Amino acid sequence: MALKAVHVSDVPNLDQVPGNVTLNYLHSPRVCKGVNEDCDETKSGYKFPKFVVMGHRGSGMNMLQSSDQRMKSIKENTILSFNAAARHPLDFIEFDVQGEIIERRVTDITLAEFLSYGPQNDPENVGKPMLRKTKDGRIFEWKVEKDTPLCTLQEAFEKVDQSVGFNVELKFDDQLVYTEEELTHALEAILKVVFEHAQGRPIMFSSFQPDAALLIRKLQSTYPVFFLTNGGAQTCTDVRRSSLDEAIKVCLAGGLQGIVSEVRAIFKNPGAIKKIKEAKLCLVSYGELNNVPEVVYMQRFMGIEGVIVDLVSEITEAVSDFIKNEEEIKEEIVFAEDGKLLVKTNPQFSNEEISFLLKLITELIHH
Repeated sequence: MALKAVHVSDVPNLDQVPGNVTLNYLHSPRVCKGVNEDCDETKSGYKFPKFVVMGHRGSGMNMLQSSDQRMKSIKENTILSFNAAARHPLDFIEFDVQGEIIERRVTDITLAEFLSYGPQNDPENVGKPMLRKTKDGRIFEWKVEKDTPLCTLQEAFEKVDQSVGFNVELKFDDQLVYTEEELTHALEAILKVVFEHAQGRPIMFSSFQPDAALLIRKLQSTYPVFFLTNGGAQTCTDVRRSSLDEAIKVCLAGGLQGIVSEVRAIFKNPGAIKKIKEAKLCLVSYGELNNVPEVVYMQRFMGIEGVIVDLVSEITEAVSDFIKNEEEIKEEIVFAEDGKLLVKTNPQFSNEEISFLLKLITELIHH
């Protein structure tokens, strides 16, 4: 379920989007202090000053078909979920703007109708029931332990802890072909809210829709834009979404700052990390494997700069622990010419232990 900026037909076009300001999305004590001095700014890419953790749709995506109650704790993409995540030492929360309610797209309904779904702020009002369709076609009633009303993008800016950054995922229907005019209208509606309410909050944009990612970069230069890709894990008709190599091309062609990839695609093609680094692009991962601390641990030392996770409490605690002990950890993941992983380690971690982690991850990838 996505947040709604506002109905795009109700928003005038932006007269002007600042185009002469520098990227400033990392001005947050959670990410770093004195970021302008610490962050490695480049023409296209951007390097986070620290390993970042992002909460997926707040404190985690709802998986209604899962037996794990943690995946059905708090309604995703809500103020309650965002602030629950912000209580942990994470850097960003990721959420969707625009989206789809079964067969009706959020962009096709009015703001009032959007807010009429689910729990209501006014106890005298009864919200419309919400259902969710899984990838395998099953439909579930959207029931979670802590339900809460839907919100707008503006409400998220106003009601969520100011110190936590926003990773705003721009959602578009994969089955539709959008004109540049349609994309511009939708993106300008979102940018209007962002520029009016960001107030120094760290912001980044991301999208699986390559044209949307490229266009929002053209419309503004204040906040970084990342291209989302499954790295070829799923078949896409758009070749730009077919691999990490294609994702690099998209970023370089459009001056984007980085890539957010499904984690399995990275582990299946670790040599792509070197290419992404050489292109001076930032690399963040997403996916269910990121709920396994050992998998996050390995990514940290492979050079991946951040992870989007569902189990926010568990993963932020694990990341805090291994960063706290960083002085004792001297493993270094490097790549041979053929792209294979090599590990250099000191006596604190044996080669057997590192080999076990690599084997575990390989098994998880193919599970």
